[in-house]
Amino acid sequence: MTLCPSQKKNKRTELAAARRAAATEALAHCRLCAHECGVNRLAGELGLCHAGPTARIFSAQVEVSDELELIPTFAVAFSGCDLRCSFCITGAQSWNPRAGEDANVDEVAGQATRALANGARTIMILGGEPTIHLPSVLDLVRCLPEDAPLIWKTNAHGSPVARALLAGLFDIWLADYKFGNDTCAQRLAGVPNYTAIVRENLLWAADDSELFIRHLLMPGHIECCWRPVAEWISCLPRAKVNLRAGFWPGWQASRHSELCRAVSSAEEAAARAIAREYELNLVE
Repeated sequence: MTLCPSQKKNKRTELAAARRAAATEALAHCRLCAHECGVNRLAGELGLCHAGPTARIFSAQVEVSDELELIPTFAVAFSGCDLRCSFCITGAQSWNPRAGEDANVDEVAGQATRALANGARTIMILGGEPTIHLPSVLDLVRCLPEDAPLIWKTNAHGSPVARALLAGLFDIWLADYKFGNDTCAQRLAGVPNYTAIVRENLLWAADDSELFIRHLLMPGHIECCWRPVAEWISCLPRAKVNLRAGFWPGWQASRHSELCRAVSSAEEAAARAIAREYELNLVE
């Protein structure tokens, strides 16, 4: 990865500022995520994410547990999410848009800027799912240094409206591709039409920025989820793939019998063999 200032025609801070009003207006008939609920969040109506008109942040700190090319990163985690993954390790905050504190973007931007001066390599915006809070995200981006390498950490379940607001703002998309079929996605995360939505977003992201794709191996889901994910990712030869085997049966994973254990060594070996079969560009 080349960590350099954004090579966009317009300055990132100017783009973010110019789009802020449109992002706020979008909340009046919200279609920021692919659920496209259409609720008026400005008037207090709640969609599937339960987020209101203002954003909250449950964590803003330097982290070193992400991809080696990206760390240390100053990670800003927005509360609330549009998916309901039973195995979410931050489920208490990720499912709750009222977790944490009100988003003070000036303060957070100052913390991020100081972190960069002290050795952080990147700034990561994540959640929960930050897509549901695009007005505040744009406010934050507007306040960040123009040359700071920015990462958009996402579940890749955004809408065309969201993509238009995000275009050209981030150097890297770090996207989760969680499920290899719509049946598992519906059963484990309560989301319909998952495959088509995620693939549309990943194809777009591959053209807009550098793309990292994460897949968390789940016990019992190597063939039904990882193999089709790996096969499809092979059509994106420039994408970097992080195959994660550290699944832990936290949050509400016990609702699903196959998720009540960690991934076995045999499953991990089989998953890595699949990655070699499709010649994926694996990173750690």
